[in-house]
Amino acid sequence: MKLSNLWNEKSVTLSFEVFPPKKDTDFDTVRFAAEQIAELKPDFMSVTYGAGGGTSAYTAEIARILQAGHKVPALAHLTCVSSSRDRIHQELEHLKAAGIENILALRGDYPPGYDPNAPRDYRYAYELVKEIKAFGGFAIGAACYPECHVESRSHEEDLLHLKEKVDCGVDFLTTQMFFDNSALYSFLWKAQRLGIKVPVLAGIMPVTNAAQMTRILSLSGTTLPNRFRMILDKFRDRPDAMKQAGIVYASEQMVDLVANGIRGVHVYTMNKPDVAAALMENLSKVLGR
Repeated sequence: MKLSNLWNEKSVTLSFEVFPPKKDTDFDTVRFAAEQIAELKPDFMSVTYGAGGGTSAYTAEIARILQAGHKVPALAHLTCVSSSRDRIHQELEHLKAAGIENILALRGDYPPGYDPNAPRDYRYAYELVKEIKAFGGFAIGAACYPECHVESRSHEEDLLHLKEKVDCGVDFLTTQMFFDNSALYSFLWKAQRLGIKVPVLAGIMPVTNAAQMTRILSLSGTTLPNRFRMILDKFRDRPDAMKQAGIVYASEQMVDLVANGIRGVHVYTMNKPDVAAALMENLSKVLGR
């Protein structure tokens, strides 16, 4: 199923993200976690793509398993920052052969030791969007940043780049994680004024481990509201309490989003079926399930 048709059928969607293994020996563990999450019957699941393409084969395989074995539409991530045009076409052929109809087109992070000024076929995500659109046969998603991409000089510049990307053929957008819903509402207002009309899915990460926040914040530039900082400070040394508080906080974010008319919520599960299940239970009636 192409996700471009999904929001014609559903008033609000819930989706989950999983990431593939970093090495062969972890494949069965990751597959089991992904299949457990799929059993919750989300509207779709996305499967990430490793920096430099290191886990690309696993991306297609896990996406295929979710669709074929669990009837859950899959969204395969694809990055272009360190790929040639030939490599991208090989990946597109591979995904097509696996029955995948949806791609999240991303520039991707620079791999260690990579020279960002080196000659390459792709520098920006919009170039990958164009490539996929010309190839044909896929619904195309892209990323957006409620609090601005860390490499952009301003919100205005970031939105103009986003508009360019959408105009190249993007069918829907998924936001980077955020912890203050007002940041999303402000972003959506500005995006709509600029003429960005495609569905925007709110990216939510349940923080169940306080230590993970340091890396997340350094990479994403996401800000933390005081209410969430207090939760981290209070429960960081009590893992069970932090996990419960993180799930509750994410659940409250999601209730507020749905109440304010957001069409879709996309949860970054960190491959944790129990967290996905807890959110699904908390939101079952809110989401009309």
